[in-house]
Amino acid sequence: MTAPMGLLYSETEEELRAAVRSLLAARCDPKSVLARIETDRPHDPELWQTLASGIGAAGLLVPEKLGGQGAGHREAAVVLEELGRAVAPLPYLTSAVLATEILLGCDSGDVAPLLRELASGRQVCVPAVPLTLAPGGPLPAAVRDVGDGTLTGTVTSVADVVAADVLLVLADTGLYAVPAASAVLTPQVPLDLTRPLATVTLDAAAGTRLADPATARAAIAGALLSGAGLLASEQLGIAEWCLTETVRHTGVRHQFNRPVGSFQALKHRLARLWLDVASARAAARAAADALATASPDAPLTVAVAQAYCAGVAVRAAEECVQLHGGIGMTWEHPAHLYLKRAKADSLALGTAGHHRGLVADFAELPAP
Repeated sequence: MTAPMGLLYSETEEELRAAVRSLLAARCDPKSVLARIETDRPHDPELWQTLASGIGAAGLLVPEKLGGQGAGHREAAVVLEELGRAVAPLPYLTSAVLATEILLGCDSGDVAPLLRELASGRQVCVPAVPLTLAPGGPLPAAVRDVGDGTLTGTVTSVADVVAADVLLVLADTGLYAVPAASAVLTPQVPLDLTRPLATVTLDAAAGTRLADPATARAAIAGALLSGAGLLASEQLGIAEWCLTETVRHTGVRHQFNRPVGSFQALKHRLARLWLDVASARAAARAAADALATASPDAPLTVAVAQAYCAGVAVRAAEECVQLHGGIGMTWEHPAHLYLKRAKADSLALGTAGHHRGLVADFAELPAP
């Protein structure tokens, strides 16, 4: 009988973390991120290609027989932690997690070539669903098949669609793969400029059917669950960077001839934040492990992780801005990037309130 892996990071996961962190430190520093988000193309295609194919991160959830790494959710969670620490403007959550999970949930032979393209990093595939769509909630029916896979409809708040080559579209007759060039994209103004949003309009766009309606909805529901669980790891990465940077700053910033971090009031605030981050790490790791092992408690574990980690990321980012004083309020300092990503993540794939409601349902607790 195999012993349980536990929630500690394995040697392989730490090696993966070191590779991703080294890449992001060299090519995705805060100055580079700030420069890119002021353009209309915040994504860095060359960085994505290196992460996706050079390190193999895009294919972590894809089986080896389909050209992937045959790893799992724990490894993908490590990548998302590091992307959160760097607020990297890359479509990893949408393409390597959500779109990949949807395709893996389809039983059509047409998905295999697309999965190979995603795993290699040659193509980016994005689900044409609102980023706020939550697991356990109703799925939208905004797109209609007007005949022979010709799709018409509009979907708002689709994340990372500006970087997409292929869209996964849920229509009334099933799931379709649609070339992104066939859609009209209307950019929206997001709070988090590192994860751009757009409205997708399809006007008689031709799509390739991948799954029937029942299979498509089940696949999307499973992908939303996995996405919410792994998003907790991105939120953990945000919180960890904010805590580390704030401790560093309060150790070198002097007032009254002593480091401001030596004042008891700030020590208490940072100690409470450290405890929050440590608890968030446990919750995020539990969610990733539950998904990796297909635990029957995965929906509950994911809901707990999202209900907790979303708030911790926001609190850590708020403390980072406040305890940096005046420079924390400036555009040049990266603190605002983390606050915006944390606030946007708190709405993505279900709010903390939604997930608390799921926890209550799973635990059969009566509503107040």
